[in-house]
Amino acid sequence: MKTFTYEKATSAEAAVADTAATTRFIAGGTNLLDLMKLQVETPEKLVDISRLPLAEIEDMDDGGLRIGALVPNSDLAADSRVIERYEVLSRALLAGASGQLRNKATTGGNLLQRTRCYYFYDTSTPCNKRERGTGCSAIGGFNRILAVLGTSDQCIATHPSDMAVAMRALDATIVTLKHDGDKRRLSIHDFYRLPGDTPDIETVLEPGELITHVELPAPPQGARQLYSKVRDRASYAFALVSVAGVVAVEDGKIASAALAFGGLGPMPWRDAAVEAALVGKVPSDDGFAAAADALLKGAQGFGSNDFKIPLARRTLIACLRDLTGE
Repeated sequence: MKTFTYEKATSAEAAVADTAATTRFIAGGTNLLDLMKLQVETPEKLVDISRLPLAEIEDMDDGGLRIGALVPNSDLAADSRVIERYEVLSRALLAGASGQLRNKATTGGNLLQRTRCYYFYDTSTPCNKRERGTGCSAIGGFNRILAVLGTSDQCIATHPSDMAVAMRALDATIVTLKHDGDKRRLSIHDFYRLPGDTPDIETVLEPGELITHVELPAPPQGARQLYSKVRDRASYAFALVSVAGVVAVEDGKIASAALAFGGLGPMPWRDAAVEAALVGKVPSDDGFAAAADALLKGAQGFGSNDFKIPLARRTLIACLRDLTGE
């Protein structure tokens, strides 16, 4: 491990004072410390934010929730308000990692965890996400767990978070603090970036910008919620395909639908065309197949992960049957 300096932040304002690109925030450290041990991440300075007062879950006036960035994943999954109003989020959290990791992992850190692409973790191989311009070893390599949507010729890595998939289906807003004291409110739909020619830049956060809260709007009344995760083993495994769904059926037709997907793209994936294929329609396998067609239009496998395309189709259709009572 390379030498670095360590500082305990006394306030959020003090934490964001250092905007150097080589500075990293640390709270639970469940991803960052692993990356540092492998020298995938080599920060010159760690700013410890774990003692900041950002570990509360608060009700908002509109019926939503305001979640501090330092709320542990276990606490968020077990909160009675989350279980009652946002079942999809609780189930997504419980599907991720192990109990020990969920006890340490934080809400903000979960949103920012890095890909589990084999080549990203192997510093002996080229990786554009680790060092831009060196190449993508996964293209033409072993890419079983990697993306089939939103890829580029520079990177086919997937985003690993379960929680972020549910939060995208729930239209979360991410609240941040910048070094100049300004606060930003970022829709989760605009938070992540596609790889394009800059796969090393994964979010729209600026250097030194700190996530302080995540806000969830009130869920649709009467909607069913579901999180389904297909993986290689029953626990401690990342999604091959996952679906977070919030669907309401009224008068025999789908009144609203919010569907997000994990394991398929470089970010928690959501496509308005999928929902447009469903809303206003009577639930049916033909309609569900049309939604799957919309999701997978343009999907591309890279050899080892070709199976994800038919798997995503079957998983989505099965989830839609459950969500609509069909």
